[in-house]
Formats: sequence, C-alpha cells, structure tokens
Amino acid sequence: MKQIILLSDTHHTLDERFFPHFKIADEIWHAGDIGNLSVIEKLRDFAHLKAVWGNIDSTDIKSRFKEILNFKCENVNVMMTHIGGYPPNYNNKTLPIIKQIKPDLFISGHSHILKVMFDKKRSLLHMNPGAIGNYGIHKVKTILSFKIDLKKIKHLKIIEFPRKTI
Repeated sequence: MKQIILLSDTHHTLDERFFPHFKIADEIWHAGDIGNLSVIEKLRDFAHLKAVWGNIDSTDIKSRFKEILNFKCENVNVMMTHIGGYPPNYNNKTLPIIKQIKPDLFISGHSHILKVMFDKKRSLLHMNPGAIGNYGIHKVKTILSFKIDLKKIKHLKIIEFPRKTI
C-alpha cells in the first residue's frame, strides 16, 4: 500500500502549511506548472517524486520531466499530464493516448479547479488536484491525499487552505 499526495500548479512556491501532509507520503505526484527546480528539490526532501511539466515550465524543467507520464503504482495504471481535459471532453492530444494505454487513473492539472470524477465510458478515475501556488484564479489551495492498495484507490481526502493575499 502506498500513500500518495497529488498536487499541481505550484507556480514557483510551496505553502508550508502542506508540509505535514508531504511528510507522510510514500510518493508525491506533481501534475505540472512546477515553476522552478527549487520546488522539485524541496518536494524530493519529503518523498519519492513523480512529475510532468506544464505550460509555464522552463526548458530546464522540460528537459528533466516528461509532458505525459504513464506508470504503475501497485496494480493501478496511471497516466499523468498537465493539460488533458475532463471526462468525457479530453483534449485531442490526450484522448488517443488514453485509448491506447487504458489508464485506471488519469491525472491532469492546469485548470486550478479541483475535480475527482469517474469516466464510465473509459472505466477510469480522473483527478485534478486544483492548485497549490499563489498564481491563478483559485481562492483555496488544494491537494489530494489517497492510498493505493493493489488495484484499489481509497481513503481519498481533500486538503485545503485559504489562499493568502500577497
């Protein structure tokens, strides 16, 4: 069983209020718009990190991470990208890959809007953790915490804090 913390859209900053949650993670997954390498280094201090790059990320970050990541966690087939759309309206780049690899869990970021929804047609769970950074439309910073136990995704929690004004 693995404890996962899922986040996105840090946009150069990590809010220390989330650190206690990072500390209990076996893995941290970042769904893009990282901002800078210091965010990556700090997250790696807490747990093993899997990440994709987003539309605001520099060539330095893009050279270290993929745009689309497909991996297994326990027995769950995971696909993660920054801009992917939502069920059933996936974007034109994402949909053919979803059809090909048939993920159990599809993760995207970009919208700054937290969503968890099941796609019955494709038999996959979609997660977007919202945003944790100080830039964007969101008024609340959010991450997702969950466990993967063999083929089951369970104990899903939303962790949120008000966005501080800068």
